[in-house]
Amino acid sequence: MFNLDNCIREILLQKKSNMGSRTAEGAQNGHAQNGPTNGTAHYQHSQLLTNCIFTGINDNKVTVVLGAQWGDEGKGKLVDLLATTADVVCRCQGGNNAGHTVVVDGKEFDFHLLPSGIINAKAQSIIGNGVVVHLPGLFEELKKNEDKGGESKGKQILGTTKKGIGPAYASKASRTGIRVADLVEILTRLLPSIFKDLVTSYHRTFSDLNVNIDEELARYRLYAERIRPLVTDTVEFLDTQLRDNKKILVEGANAAMLDIDFGTYPYVTSSNCSIGGVCTGLGLPTKRIGSVFGVVKAYTTRVGDGPFPTELKDDIGEYLQVTGAEVGVTTGRKRRCGWLDLFLLQFTNE
Repeated sequence: MFNLDNCIREILLQKKSNMGSRTAEGAQNGHAQNGPTNGTAHYQHSQLLTNCIFTGINDNKVTVVLGAQWGDEGKGKLVDLLATTADVVCRCQGGNNAGHTVVVDGKEFDFHLLPSGIINAKAQSIIGNGVVVHLPGLFEELKKNEDKGGESKGKQILGTTKKGIGPAYASKASRTGIRVADLVEILTRLLPSIFKDLVTSYHRTFSDLNVNIDEELARYRLYAERIRPLVTDTVEFLDTQLRDNKKILVEGANAAMLDIDFGTYPYVTSSNCSIGGVCTGLGLPTKRIGSVFGVVKAYTTRVGDGPFPTELKDDIGEYLQVTGAEVGVTTGRKRRCGWLDLFLLQFTNE
């Protein structure tokens, strides 16, 4: 049976024993902002943690990592550790509004659409039907990480895609959005009609909107050719992987308190960031969900407006912001900082 307390205790004891003998070279390889530590000590901690977590867990269950506060808790770090033993890593919701940073061998990789577990060369990456995808941003992110040595080419599989975040989810609800199925295969011939209807609809609200339909359609046709090799039925794919006892890791974006239904509405994102979003965003039945890890910061941060009961607007809050380098990966905005909120954690845990 997995016992997180015992696992953490073992890691801390080993870390304490390593501190005395840590060399200057090891220290240089040891830490980077928002990313996991590197070097021998990190590898040992990673192995300990992943061994503890996957010991006793049924292989045909899905492991999930979610944020338990307002985001920026360090989900990417935990996913990076767990991905070393995963066969498949998945994103289930959100879009390129989320940002995770992972440091490997001194190189910093920023992820907004791709699962950060894609760094694991042995794992396949899934972008599920619950994710809204800005296609130019996806291709740019792939290229940037490949230029840094990331082996992402040909490993990612895409479910359903659109462009944008809030408007994309709105178009999904109104059934007017462009899906990846509209870009590829036999439905390609329907794209001009769908796109023209969408432009007409937006013109009613935004009369000054100027769209060159022919140019946009030509651009989408190029996207279709690039994205076609990556597209598959991800629900069927994941079901097959589970039947073959493969280890599947799901990386949640944003956090529970930003959930469209259960967060601090209206100061929330446009998707379900809690466990329900995993099932609907990947087509997974609830019986397939295994361990769910809620990631928590030692203190609380939040980007943007909205309630923040434990916020510190004094020198202590500024100290946390500066010392913790609390700047959003995606927005570049300073994060608001405050004390750890145990009532909030009780709510998200329940």
